[in-house]
Amino acid sequence: MDAHTLFIIDDEETIRDSLAFALESTYTLQTFETGQEALAVIPKNPPDLILLDIGLPDISGIEVLQQIKGTHPGIPVIMITAFEEITTVITAMKSGAYDYLVKPLHMDALEIVIANALETVSLKKEVKGLQEQLIQENLPCFIGESEVIQEMLTFVDTVAKSPDTPILILGETGTGKELIASAVHHRSPNFRSNFVTVNCAAIPRDLIESEIFGYERGAFSGANPNGKRGLIEDAHRGTLFLDEIGDLSLKAQAALLRFLETGEFYRIGGTRKHHVQARIVSATNKDLEQMIQAETFRRDLFFRIGVIKLEIPSLNERRSDILSLATFFLEQFNRKFSKKVTTFSEQALQAIMTHHWTGNVRELKNIMERGVLVAKGTTLTPGDLGFSEKPSNGSNADTMFAPLTTDGIDLPLLRQEMDKFYIKESLTLTNGNESQAAKLLNINHHTFRYHRKKCMDTDQGEDNNQGDGS
Repeated sequence: MDAHTLFIIDDEETIRDSLAFALESTYTLQTFETGQEALAVIPKNPPDLILLDIGLPDISGIEVLQQIKGTHPGIPVIMITAFEEITTVITAMKSGAYDYLVKPLHMDALEIVIANALETVSLKKEVKGLQEQLIQENLPCFIGESEVIQEMLTFVDTVAKSPDTPILILGETGTGKELIASAVHHRSPNFRSNFVTVNCAAIPRDLIESEIFGYERGAFSGANPNGKRGLIEDAHRGTLFLDEIGDLSLKAQAALLRFLETGEFYRIGGTRKHHVQARIVSATNKDLEQMIQAETFRRDLFFRIGVIKLEIPSLNERRSDILSLATFFLEQFNRKFSKKVTTFSEQALQAIMTHHWTGNVRELKNIMERGVLVAKGTTLTPGDLGFSEKPSNGSNADTMFAPLTTDGIDLPLLRQEMDKFYIKESLTLTNGNESQAAKLLNINHHTFRYHRKKCMDTDQGEDNNQGDGS
């Protein structure tokens, strides 16, 4: 392991030399006579620890300390001075100094302080690394390989970098709006704080304001005699997710607008201002602009909550993700119910691929849960999923999947078969018109032709293999 790097900043040459002599066998050292010299080097090559004299010829050691902590707060700084003045000690410690030593220095004591400081920093880094690893391992998983979903997830990563910019998530019921809100939170600087969810539609309109902002004792009849904290306070330095924000009362909308503009709010029945730092993420499947016209939603609030807008496509608009989602839920419910369902029948696969998903991903998840739970063998049938066992009108062998095993789960094979299915189905629906088929699949014509040729080559290869074996 490489030796820790220490900076020594002191205008006395004898001090620099004596410190270098005592520490050079243990650490990699770099010495500076002035604060400005050190400040110029730190951004390019930050050390692991700094020994800093307070009395420097150019700027004070306290000012150097404050600048270091402003740009590199994780570097421990041990202050050194010839005179112990209590006001200076207090200022140094408040400015972030790790410790404060008085000359003449006792080298044994100094080495212990340095070792303790480096160990403390190392432990903090280790704890932070473990926390981030735990968070990464438990990040909300939004399944989807389609171009539209990948573009959306890239945008989520971008907007999540801000800790407080309001975000409005739009989409049909069941598309995964809360999952995206959670993903924004966990990828943001707020990820160590709470992600608080409020379902505005599930709380009576006359109580929603008190749930979000809290109330003081005696605020209204039936109130808790001790008052109540609002959920906004639980989300301090984190994220408050307001699901179905279109169901907020106009009074609650006014209170939310004030908070978004000032960061302040009053509990119901209270006169004291409360300050909270939290990102507001909202979601709805309602047409807020139509509600504005009907004067049931505030126009100024609409623009404030929608600084960033994210629109989640319906499952029908990203059909290329259906099989990935179905496979994910298959594995999930196999574990939940201790089942070993590993195969989709050809009719079951055709059913989930051609079904119109009015309930989106939530509907697909519910259908897969039912299917895995009631399946009697290892193969899912349309009946298990709640579909008719009879093939749909116009279906034939060329528009169905061959039986596919998901034992293991062989996703490349599933993806290959799914591509064939979509190419054939889209051409059938458009009477062989490639341009219209490409539009139906929400891909450009060039991409469609590439996949069609790839599927044809695969089919020909299979035919040739069968011929060789006869």
